[in-house]
Amino acid sequence: MGNEAIARGALEAGIGFATAYPGTPSSEIMGSLAPIAKKMGFYAEWSVNEMVAIEAAAGASFAGIRAITAMKHNGLNVVCDFLAKKHQ
Repeated sequence: MGNEAIARGALEAGIGFATAYPGTPSSEIMGSLAPIAKKMGFYAEWSVNEMVAIEAAAGASFAGIRAITAMKHNGLNVVCDFLAKKHQ
């Protein structure tokens, strides 16, 4: 139910891009967003890993598109370098 609330919040925030790397417990976020992406007018994709997911969402954001990415907590270990370099 919490993952569905995250998906709903993303929709209400007006996302234009959604990406995720599958893994419990976060898979339900993209599982809720992907089936309705075309109808609601945003792009959604599963990524090959967490780094690709966050880089794709960042690219969309840099282009002015509101974006969301979802991954399990262990995936943050993979994206730490990207997040740290962003602020240098």
